[in-house]
Amino acid sequence: MENIILTHKEITHKTKRIAYQIFETFVNDDEVILAGIANNGFTFAQKIATELALISDLKITLCEVKINKQNPQDKNIITSIPEAEYQNKSLVLIDDVLNSGTTLIYGVKHFLEVPLSKFKTAVLVDRNHKKYPVKADFKGISLSTSLLEHVRVVFDENGQNTAYLS
Repeated sequence: MENIILTHKEITHKTKRIAYQIFETFVNDDEVILAGIANNGFTFAQKIATELALISDLKITLCEVKINKQNPQDKNIITSIPEAEYQNKSLVLIDDVLNSGTTLIYGVKHFLEVPLSKFKTAVLVDRNHKKYPVKADFKGISLSTSLLEHVRVVFDENGQNTAYLS
């Protein structure tokens, strides 16, 4: 049994709000890198980039971050843009759901090995069940769920986005 926790309209509002928060944080910067964790994190980053482009004159660079979610300690993290393109710049690491924090903490670790001017994190759903000391600076919704429950975000090709709790 799946319960809808965020409708398409709610996800749209939360995406816009996160875009405004990012703009407020980086208002004095010329550029921001939106690094989305593949697959849904990158899709969410694209949606934030679209909203951010409507409200700001920031140069927005999208970066897809590929992390082995089954074995995130695997040091083979791949970014779609070279390190030189985000070095000494402002960056937001984005994912759809913050479950245990494992994927996000290894993503953070990867980017901390490069000098950045500012570094923030954003998630659509924060589950509040972290194994690691990682937090989302920008979040759509925080949920206190049991460890047995699962959150799933669907960004479908028709543009209808929904988050489910099962």
